[in-house]
Amino acid sequence: MVSLFEILLLILQVAQFIILAHIIMSWLINFNVLNLRQPLVYQIWEGLNRLLEPVYGRLRSFLPQMGGLDLAPLVALLCIYALRIIIVNNAGAFF
Repeated sequence: MVSLFEILLLILQVAQFIILAHIIMSWLINFNVLNLRQPLVYQIWEGLNRLLEPVYGRLRSFLPQMGGLDLAPLVALLCIYALRIIIVNNAGAFF
């Protein structure tokens, strides 16, 4: 059961990394540091968008419209942190 506990924490950590990479990449694209006309940058960007859009889409349906500000990545990160806290605090159930 310890391995199940560690696998769950690893999945949450990978999800957190993917969301943070998407956030940082969106900033770099918006400030013209990265160019979407480069094939590698475009492929990574499209892959991250396709991976995260189902999650962000569900969160955006609950969030109010904020104009140009997208709070879905922030809410997704907060949900991951909350899940991590819940799993760690209930670690006794895994042992």
